[in-house]
Amino acid sequence: MVEAVPGGAFGQSDADVGFEWGPVGAASLAGGAACLVVVDVLSFTTSVTITVGRGMTVFPYRWADATAQDFATSHDAELAVRRRDVSPRHPWSLSPAVLSTAPVTPRLVLPSPNGSTIAAAAVAPARRHGGEGGDGAGGGDGGATVVAACLRNAAAVGRWLSAQGHGTPGHPVAVVAAGERWPDGSLRPALEDALGAGAVLHHLRGAGCRLSVEAEAAAALYAGTADVEAAVRACGSARQLVHAGYGADVEVAARLDCDRCVPVLHEGAFTAAS
Repeated sequence: MVEAVPGGAFGQSDADVGFEWGPVGAASLAGGAACLVVVDVLSFTTSVTITVGRGMTVFPYRWADATAQDFATSHDAELAVRRRDVSPRHPWSLSPAVLSTAPVTPRLVLPSPNGSTIAAAAVAPARRHGGEGGDGAGGGDGGATVVAACLRNAAAVGRWLSAQGHGTPGHPVAVVAAGERWPDGSLRPALEDALGAGAVLHHLRGAGCRLSVEAEAAAALYAGTADVEAAVRACGSARQLVHAGYGADVEVAARLDCDRCVPVLHEGAFTAAS
């Protein structure tokens, strides 16, 4: 669960835009953020951007949870399966390439071990703040706005955040790179997520937002990478997917600023921002 924890020296409260890694990093910034931007390039937030852009409503959910099917049924939604389990009966998975052409279903539950888990955990604390999510620009369920960002929509997310007044003293932003997992379950910082987060942060810096030093470093990494798409294609996460036979997912996820969709979490599900 993304609970607000005392940030202390790690809260980045001296800036209007912060940057952290994984669920614990999200928790360290969540209490002071008006907007939480989740970045999981390979593959959750890329998949969300594609599916929401095709008109679907996407519910995040914890990975490998036995209650996922019950959750999907109770929300009148289809449940995405693992990549290897895709079939004509279950044509949706965490694969961005598959979701680009899969049948459009109105409501889809999309579990993942990283980005989806962070986004799903953000729903419960928002509900405890009370109220409803307003006009869709505020997102959430009365709490912080939660946005799904990736390389494909980084510029669009940056523009939308600025237009909504986020990244200012009254509406600070926390950008969280989801990262991956080592076999022992510990966080593996992943280059593709650092670049995806850095792309959003680069646009916020260009809009005049005051970034923490952590956020500045991530923005500088993105700006200093000569060929971002090539770097993503060559990184460890991409090599892992290619080796498993899912190279098409890498190609779809590595494309930079080709999508204008900004998915915002509202009433527990991602839909397109107005």
